[in-house]
Amino acid sequence: MTAQMIPREMQSKLTSLSQVYPVVTVMGPRQSGKTTLVRMTFPNHAYVSLENLDMREMAQRDPHGFLRQYHAPVILDEIQRVPSLLSYIQTQVDEDRHMGQYILTGSHQPSLGEGVSQSLAGRTGVLCLLPLSMRELKQAGHVLERDEYLYQGFMPRLYDTALTAEDLYRDYFATYVERDVRQMLNIRNMSAFELFVKLLAGRVGQLVNLTSLSGDVGVSVSTLRGWLSVLEASHLVFCLPCYYENFGKRLTKSHKLYFTEVGLATWLLGITSPEQVSRDPLLGGLFENLVVMEALKAQLNVGKQPNLYFFRDNSGLEVDLLVQLPQRRLLPLEIKSAFTWSSDFCRNLIRVRKLSEQFLPGKVVYSGTLTPTIQDIAFVHFRDVASIVTPEAL
Repeated sequence: MTAQMIPREMQSKLTSLSQVYPVVTVMGPRQSGKTTLVRMTFPNHAYVSLENLDMREMAQRDPHGFLRQYHAPVILDEIQRVPSLLSYIQTQVDEDRHMGQYILTGSHQPSLGEGVSQSLAGRTGVLCLLPLSMRELKQAGHVLERDEYLYQGFMPRLYDTALTAEDLYRDYFATYVERDVRQMLNIRNMSAFELFVKLLAGRVGQLVNLTSLSGDVGVSVSTLRGWLSVLEASHLVFCLPCYYENFGKRLTKSHKLYFTEVGLATWLLGITSPEQVSRDPLLGGLFENLVVMEALKAQLNVGKQPNLYFFRDNSGLEVDLLVQLPQRRLLPLEIKSAFTWSSDFCRNLIRVRKLSEQFLPGKVVYSGTLTPTIQDIAFVHFRDVASIVTPEAL
């Protein structure tokens, strides 16, 4: 089954939003499957790609004429290429309030996010599509082993073409740097930026320390902060916040960093095969990256605002992932790459539960198939993480 035929879990939410909003905007990283998703969902809409230079020039030169020629219902792909078009779309939908008129996609957020919030506030539903999830791949007949997931990653093209992971991520990174970054940032030293991204890959699952990175890259902290904000806004990386509520402890206020595509992080580390993954000293961080992203995808795919955090205090007590539930309850998850379970994996979950009644009995997400329960703490196979963080499970 090709990636074009792999059903995306977001399709149901996308359809429902198009019935209550005149505009629906689907954002996400490049090549995550946004175009395929919207074209499959709305086969009767006209389709225009603003990556096409002629279309883009027409939209910029004569937006009224462009929208008359490509009138609703229409899919406008890569709308961030002409963000000024959003104000004209606003005028159109204010005059005609039919639902689902415009389906917009965008690969990075800075210009698009600002335009959507200013021009289309109250007029558009917004979704964020990340690459394929393990659950989507399983439904399509693709079930991989742990190290294969970490090496191969989840880009749809890997399941639609004969491309190797190495070729895809090399070209993906080159395209991102050469096209997207140059549009968003005036970077004089591109090699320093590339080094920064590669160093971030070596810090997945760790606290963001821009001061340390500044010395390694040779540019200022303020410059790195700007670069990181663009990486995050363009959905290349995801920064997981610390849960701040005071439980009588001094809490860390930094974020932990992950790549939205773990396969890209693996490629950036120079890993060239699934067999090499298990021997890499960063296996634990990469596996944590995989699990956190699966939790994030599970929530984004149903249109839910992420309610994911981590916990760390200054005494060293840490929980890898917290899911915030209604009534301020917290589900803590420990993430371990091991195939063999150990009662030691429960230690921090037991300790954190003593801090507050808000903490529920936690779960250990690991690579093994046995699922024991120790002091109400359940062990869960990593392929099942989506089932414990989605609304129906909570």
